[in-house]
Amino acid sequence: MIKRLLAATSIVTLCLASGASAAEKIEMWVRSGIGESFKKVVEAYNASHENQVAMTEVPFSELVQKYATAIAGGQAPDALSLDLIYTPAFAAAGQLEDLTDWAKALPYFNSLSPSHVKLGTYQDRIYGLPLSVETSIFAWNKDLYKKAGLDPEKAPTSWEEIEANAEKIRALGDDIYGFYFSGGGCGGCMIFTFTPLVWGSGADILSADGKTATLDTPEMRKAVDIYRSMVKKDLVPASAASDNGVNFLTFTNGKIGQQSIGAFAIGTLVTENPDINFGVTLIPGVNGGTSSFAGGDNFVITKGTKKIDAVKEFLEYTYSMDGQKVMAKYGSLPTRGDIADKVLEGLDPRMQVGIKAIEVAKTPYTLQFNDLINSANGPWATFTNAAIYGDDVDGAFSNAQSEMQSIIDTGQ
Repeated sequence: MIKRLLAATSIVTLCLASGASAAEKIEMWVRSGIGESFKKVVEAYNASHENQVAMTEVPFSELVQKYATAIAGGQAPDALSLDLIYTPAFAAAGQLEDLTDWAKALPYFNSLSPSHVKLGTYQDRIYGLPLSVETSIFAWNKDLYKKAGLDPEKAPTSWEEIEANAEKIRALGDDIYGFYFSGGGCGGCMIFTFTPLVWGSGADILSADGKTATLDTPEMRKAVDIYRSMVKKDLVPASAASDNGVNFLTFTNGKIGQQSIGAFAIGTLVTENPDINFGVTLIPGVNGGTSSFAGGDNFVITKGTKKIDAVKEFLEYTYSMDGQKVMAKYGSLPTRGDIADKVLEGLDPRMQVGIKAIEVAKTPYTLQFNDLINSANGPWATFTNAAIYGDDVDGAFSNAQSEMQSIIDTGQ
């Protein structure tokens, strides 16, 4: 009798164990500052699915190195929310799962953010797909426009108009300024807000394959001249020269007439600065056209994980209507263009400008993005600071062009 009870108990225990093992627990890392959107979609997924996602937030400045170390030690998470600019480097190192066949079989694959897919591709194979989408846009303070005698409902369409508007806003006096940018060697800030001036007019700072520096162009010269002119005319606060990005959203103080910002700031302004009456539009190119920087994160899967099916299930949930609505509600633009309008229904209509920006947005493709662009002592950050605030513009161009090409050549 006892033997039979023990046997029956063993069978029940085995069944329970088998049932429990059917549910997977996905370990996933995200960078700090990703905001509430991803945290909320994880909560929604965990509340409605048997598989679960365990999210660990890692400081932004430590994530890339920590992930590389974890991979080397065999302790990497199953998946990662990775700043899209770093996707090519990890793919080239053979550290990510090849998602090509699965990704292309998704019925909405062709509607996914193109810049994210491009940065997630290495040697014609896909290793990363868009998770969170960010774009740079242009904002103006409607109340300051009105006080300066400008039409508050008219979005500027050229940099000549932006500078003229800035002069009228600065004439309001005291601590009211016409324009702002973080110019203190903040490479990330300037690639995000300044490069669209040349992209919109057909130029670029790198060749399409990322192997040649193409910094010194008439378009970049003109972009530099525009910013230098506004600085010289005292249309930009002096504090901008030393701002390393800490005060990137100075527009929120209500004393800045115009600034290129991130679409994420729309939510910040609406919820935390409701007194600021503002409009948003696409960033004009120096010779016409418009552009934007496509930022945000790619979703990547660590090569060799045994939970790849569960990870794919979670990503498909984030791409569902429910998942996309959760992400959008908390500030992330939709990653799927085919349902973007429905996802944004009921949200601030200015978010639509962020969606339009995705269509014209670019992201530099290079395996040396950090050394070239993000590093505070790198050639891009040094160039923008020297070219806009220094006395030797030609020297700034020459030095940056040479140093960028040297970094590219050394890394190949």
